[in-house]
Amino acid sequence: MSIWGKGMVPRTPGSRLLIKGGRVVNDDQSVEADVYVEEGVVQEVGPNLNPKPPSGLTVLDATNKLVIPGGIDTHTHLQFPFMGTTSKDDFYTGTKAAVAGGTTMIIDFAVPQKGCSLIEAFNKWKGWADPKVCCDYALHVAVTWWSDKVHTTGIFQFHEVVPQKKKKSADNLHAWIILHEFNGKGSRLCKKLLAMGITGPEGHALSHNEDVEAEATHRAIAIANTVNCPLYVVHVMSKSSARMITNARNEGKVVYGEPIAAGLGIDGTNYWNEDWAHAAAHVMSPPLSPDPSTPDFLMNLLANDDLSVVGTDNCTFDTCQKALGKDDFTKIPNGLNGLEDRMSVVWEKGVYSGKMDENRFVAVTSTNAAKIFNLYPKKGRIAVGSDADIVIWDPEATRTISAKTHHQANNFNVFEGMVCHGVPVATISRGKVVYHDGVFNVTAGQGKYVSRPPFPPYVYERVKQREESDYLLDFTTIFTENHKGSALCPGAKLILEEEIKYLELSPVEY
Repeated sequence: MSIWGKGMVPRTPGSRLLIKGGRVVNDDQSVEADVYVEEGVVQEVGPNLNPKPPSGLTVLDATNKLVIPGGIDTHTHLQFPFMGTTSKDDFYTGTKAAVAGGTTMIIDFAVPQKGCSLIEAFNKWKGWADPKVCCDYALHVAVTWWSDKVHTTGIFQFHEVVPQKKKKSADNLHAWIILHEFNGKGSRLCKKLLAMGITGPEGHALSHNEDVEAEATHRAIAIANTVNCPLYVVHVMSKSSARMITNARNEGKVVYGEPIAAGLGIDGTNYWNEDWAHAAAHVMSPPLSPDPSTPDFLMNLLANDDLSVVGTDNCTFDTCQKALGKDDFTKIPNGLNGLEDRMSVVWEKGVYSGKMDENRFVAVTSTNAAKIFNLYPKKGRIAVGSDADIVIWDPEATRTISAKTHHQANNFNVFEGMVCHGVPVATISRGKVVYHDGVFNVTAGQGKYVSRPPFPPYVYERVKQREESDYLLDFTTIFTENHKGSALCPGAKLILEEEIKYLELSPVEY
């Protein structure tokens, strides 16, 4: 038996692990229990476990700590070619930083160039990720252009396109829409501001006010509801957009909102910082809200289930890369960090502040993502049969976020100087202790691509019932994996065609 203490980490991925003395926290309950893991899977959860034989067993002491499901970041852009450069964090540095922060799975975006095959984009991103990832991952696939070629290819997430029973043609396939909310009118405002001599990062915020984000969110909700299509809105940044989602959910519409760590932890007043590099480091789309009360507002909605999941939109560019837009804010590469700090920021701003409890924390950082993207209960839960993606979390410990000490490849951290209560002591990925008290035990490529079946019950139970009861005239969704020439349904096609119109007007965003 090996007992690991502070500053120690197993050097080999032993197949048997016992986590003793902690409080196991899932989204629905917390219990004092030990957790026994074998071959990367949770085998037993209960008090005073004593698995036999003791030889070959690694023991981690979790006394006075929380034992929680590993975090799932639903929105990353690692190794992303964008705006004439490539994001600093590749699939190795990004996922290594993730496990240091308590995240054991990411969902990255494969983004094809206009006219390129969606399947080719998926294969390209998977080829980049497979030899580098330190934790598990999956992929969304963005639709950045539209034609009949896209219609007959199938899109999003590369899960096999499976028609519902009683559907006889590919035009009746289901489609799960993930929306980047924006409105193409922003590009016209950019030109106007530049003509006025406003060239700095503040121009980015001024040209993308929250009314623009809210209008796009409202439009997508209306179309999705009309065709009975589930909708997932990424990086909800403003009060107006968040209210649109809250109202839609209160009306029974199948809509999920994803705020990001940056939007919950900082605000857009940074765009007016006198230090250009500081201001530019915060440029992303949609921009951070310049209203300093917005982060608190979004956290309240997240705590009360009006918003569902916390992502990061992690897309890091260093100071030199940001300087591509030194004289023109439209050329500043859009993106910031969050992958390593997401869990601590949410604990600090959500749990430590008293807005949510430990169970809701698990829900918004892990479980809800697993349910929405059909990873549950293999991911997002500590239970017999679940993958042993586990974090030992110290709710009393503190750390100060800084670019000097973080593990991401970037030279700037938007949370610089933030003191966070709540720190991951150990991170376990598929039963292997990959991080413990500041010491890594990772190997490039040890993470796995996770295939996700279509039609997650968490999303589709209501949708299916509405179709059966003729709630609406049409019902659509997309899931793809191995897709083999399947076509999109009319509802999903309508939503995508409407959004692509705006993409053509605003090519910097997608």
